[in-house]
Amino acid sequence: MDQIGFICEPEHPVFGAVAERLSARGFDIQFLRPGNPVSEADIDDLAALVNTTLRPESFSALRYADRVGVETWNGFLPTTALSCRLVALHGLEQVGCQVPSVWFEKPDCDYIARTRYAWDGVPADNDEGDFYQARVRAEPVEYKYFAVNDGRETHLRAVQVRSELSGLDHVISEDTVEVTLAARVRELLDRFGARALCVEFVEGEEGFYAQAVDPVPGFSGTGMERRVADSIASLTTIGA
Repeated sequence: MDQIGFICEPEHPVFGAVAERLSARGFDIQFLRPGNPVSEADIDDLAALVNTTLRPESFSALRYADRVGVETWNGFLPTTALSCRLVALHGLEQVGCQVPSVWFEKPDCDYIARTRYAWDGVPADNDEGDFYQARVRAEPVEYKYFAVNDGRETHLRAVQVRSELSGLDHVISEDTVEVTLAARVRELLDRFGARALCVEFVEGEEGFYAQAVDPVPGFSGTGMERRVADSIASLTTIGA
């Protein structure tokens, strides 16, 4: 029986359900608590390792798994690279997305203060930061494009959410997938060799701007549990 390790709380509203689906397919599921060190012995016994958090312990586990040939979702490289916000913005620009202007000193216009790395906490509005990103629109609504590859094709779902800057980061409604944006999200996923990611768009006067990437998306409110389960299963000999 192939064993899949989840760096995740068993009660996670999405990945808990994904784990149940995989268990019903015959996989042995092992939950590895986020924040706890993951031993090399625990990884050696796995067919695949799934990470759902941005923590130092997760990065160490992914790096070791990649080194010894244990399949990972996502791997060390896409997770760490896309967690670097400036790298992610450059990647978005390279696949054809408009991105907000960036400064390393406070500009005279409205901005969002950002930390360099996604694991350093949520961005602040008009506060201190490592760099400053132009605020495209005052209305706190974002469009999140969730992408997951199941080993054969990439599936997308778009949702409208209240911006985390408003303190109300929750789904408002499902949104129509815009074809051009979807193509750019797919290309970003392919270029970084990721299995899943989420790109955050905002709409300005000149169209949509991509302002952030989440390399460990929670998929809350997307209804993509089956797609995520398919993607993880495809890493193993049973699901390939």
